[in-house]
Amino acid sequence: MEASIRETKSAKIKIDILNATLNLVGKKSFKDLYVDDICEKVDVSKVTFFKYFPQKEDILLYYLRVWCLDRVVELDQQNREGLDGVHYLFDKMAIAYERHPGLILSLISYLTSLQRPPAPFPLKTVEREILHPSLMADKVELLSLQQMMEKFLLEAVFKSQITTKSDTKELALVFMTLMYGSIVMAHLRQVSPINVLFKRNINNLLKGLTN
Repeated sequence: MEASIRETKSAKIKIDILNATLNLVGKKSFKDLYVDDICEKVDVSKVTFFKYFPQKEDILLYYLRVWCLDRVVELDQQNREGLDGVHYLFDKMAIAYERHPGLILSLISYLTSLQRPPAPFPLKTVEREILHPSLMADKVELLSLQQMMEKFLLEAVFKSQITTKSDTKELALVFMTLMYGSIVMAHLRQVSPINVLFKRNINNLLKGLTN
């Protein structure tokens, strides 16, 4: 069903807010970015902004959702399975961190906040079509980062790349902990590029999963 003019306009505003946030934040801390600056960049009122993002931090959840969409679209066009897929997710997160370290660190902080349980931010069909116009909106299933991790780890077990008998859901949590924890440590120790730390930590973890 074709989206209405109102739905399309709303979708474009949300995407414009996200893009403006990424352009404005750069390598700075997300908390230092003001809603007024975003609104001025997008040319919308604060009332309109909070209509789509009740809290400024909701942009972080929207960013993660769009990041996941980008990944499933790429994966739909690439043949990545098992540990190759796991490394792919870490590589893409490394790129995201190097581009916007303050935003990624704020995302991790928000996900671990007790103020609000994290939940995937809604991403409507019309938004998916605008972000990826060459893709049929319902062609690929939109998975969360953890779901993609679980999928690749399950494949790794079937391929005998991982020989441990641990549950793949639990394994996914371990790898997610490694990802987020490595980002925090990279920040604390000023490690760059972070991909070096990612690869070292992944290899150390895999040593205990292939015995």
